[in-house]
Amino acid sequence: MSRIPATVITGFLGAGKTTLIRHLLNNAGGRRMALIVNEFGDVGFDGALLSDCGDANCRADDVVELANGCICCTVADDFIPTMTMLLERDPMPDHIIIETSGLALPQPLIAAFNWPDIAAEVTVDGVVAVIDAPALAAGQFAADPARGEALRKADINLDHESPLHELFEDQLRAADLVVLNKTDLLDAAQVTALTARLAGQVRGGVRVVPAQHGRLAPAVLLGLGAAAETDLANRPTHHELEGEDDHDHDDFTSFAVTLPPAADRDGLLGRIERVMTAHPVLRLKGFAAIDGKPARLVVQAVGPRVDAWFDRPWRDDETPATQLVVIGLKGLDAAAVRRDLGALEDA
Repeated sequence: MSRIPATVITGFLGAGKTTLIRHLLNNAGGRRMALIVNEFGDVGFDGALLSDCGDANCRADDVVELANGCICCTVADDFIPTMTMLLERDPMPDHIIIETSGLALPQPLIAAFNWPDIAAEVTVDGVVAVIDAPALAAGQFAADPARGEALRKADINLDHESPLHELFEDQLRAADLVVLNKTDLLDAAQVTALTARLAGQVRGGVRVVPAQHGRLAPAVLLGLGAAAETDLANRPTHHELEGEDDHDHDDFTSFAVTLPPAADRDGLLGRIERVMTAHPVLRLKGFAAIDGKPARLVVQAVGPRVDAWFDRPWRDDETPATQLVVIGLKGLDAAAVRRDLGALEDA
């Protein structure tokens, strides 16, 4: 029997991985999809958003969340047991999608597919790296990392190169397909220039494709046939190239914030926008309850951009509440962020 294909979706914080996967699940063409989501933070935002897409191919019981740390550091404890559980299902999935956290190295995860019990049943069909086009056009690799980078460079005990930049390079080296996302926020000349730039940073034969809101046909993302687990030698990490063999995530912090119901949508988003401007926050995401509104509000903030939309009504078994995940670099003043967001005292 042929092995089940798996697609690894990687990319930095806020690049649009969850949006791309949601569109993919909504256009699965009858495939039975299983999804592993590696969250960074205590609130299962990405998993909840994906399992609520309203399509038979993204049911809640087909979404597995790994929230015990970055997936590349918890392969033995989390990933392999999860894969084993998926392979024991009847029927088994037709395709497995893995959304890594924005901090994950793809290479250790790819290597895990060589575990004997997994290798017999699953192959890595492809590694897809999602890139934030406006951030890259602004000379960055992710939206608004400048404030955090300045703090890092001021510390003489830190290495010259930014670990975030190394991570960006590692994701490109591992990729079988690069998605240049959010191109609707750029002009045609910028998209052409960025495509050429990325093409010079990836392995030969790796395509760079533009996307808006992660809207790509499944035929573009699936069926790459890369068998990436057999090709690790051609996908070295930055540390491997420099003779190092580990990485850590101590430079990052995340915490959950609980807010009282907001009186109105614009007021809440205004507070979030001010927090993103006043503090070195890399990413803020979550769900919000708005007084008088029967639907939950999805909130996504990256750098200076704050997006929000009502995705579905609150269910009868849910208590409308606002829970947000804040992700930033080490040293972020969590108390000040909570205060400026208007967090509840017991959050």
